[in-house]
Amino acid sequence: MRRKGVSYAKYGYIFSIPFVLAYIVFQLYPLLFTTIIGFTDFKGIGRTDFKFLEDIFANFKSVIKNPSFQKSLGNTVGMWIVNFIPQILLALLLTAWFTNNRRKIKGQGFFKVVFYMPNIITQATIAILFSTLFAYPTGPVNSLLQSLGFIDAPIYLLLNKTLARGIVSFIQFWMWYGYTMIIFISGVLGINPELFEAAEIDGATSRQAFFKITLPNLRTIMLFTLVTSLIGGLNMFDVPKLFQAGGPDSATLTAATFIYNQAFSGSYLYNRASAASLIMFVIISICSATLFLIMYDRDAAKLRKQERKLIKSLKKAEKETRRMGK
Repeated sequence: MRRKGVSYAKYGYIFSIPFVLAYIVFQLYPLLFTTIIGFTDFKGIGRTDFKFLEDIFANFKSVIKNPSFQKSLGNTVGMWIVNFIPQILLALLLTAWFTNNRRKIKGQGFFKVVFYMPNIITQATIAILFSTLFAYPTGPVNSLLQSLGFIDAPIYLLLNKTLARGIVSFIQFWMWYGYTMIIFISGVLGINPELFEAAEIDGATSRQAFFKITLPNLRTIMLFTLVTSLIGGLNMFDVPKLFQAGGPDSATLTAATFIYNQAFSGSYLYNRASAASLIMFVIISICSATLFLIMYDRDAAKLRKQERKLIKSLKKAEKETRRMGK
């Protein structure tokens, strides 16, 4: 007799129920609610009722015309660019250093842990640390500058807008270059080692192998890094908020901080905060799609398409052969 098979699929569904419920309550519902209230008059602490506006895009127009939002968006993009360019360059340099088989660097595990360690520390902790370092008048940086004779009296360093933006950008760079390096190293380890062996036999230098083999094969990994860094960079919140609360004079005010201030500081404009969130979602989506189109490997896609056509034609020929044999 044929034994009846036992299906364990139902247990998988049962075990996934807690996650699904948590996702619906804590992520899906807030996401949908936030999307809806962007088109309403919902504002004010303790209020639960709201209605849709006659001009449903009024909140979006108000946010886009808001000088603070425009400044926050400019600050966000500027600080992301300033921290991302050196971040990816240093990560690529360290990747080339660690994956070079000719150098055979000792203690690679130790160095990788050291470079990655800043990413383990919470952003809030680092923001408070740097705020304390540059504190006025008794901060360590002021004390050091005085002891070295560069200044005669303490200076409120964080009143300098450029310096404040530079510190926030440095913190973001310092925290994430190790993570980017690990991602790139993982990508290099996935490249066929025979390519590097063939290049070495042909007499290619380490630099030539890196630019002709490593970088082209890291295209997909670089696209992933660009998109994830873009999403994270345009959502900067912890560091600028806790470092100087967006100051001085909104110099470090980011889009995420602006949204927080709209929703929870002063007038509780939940509708405008929601509208600003949706605007940032659209900006991030457009930028991500643009990066994908720029970095998309069309040759590889064409090759995969040809392979699928070949496999399909072979299967068709095989079926035809079987039919003729019968």
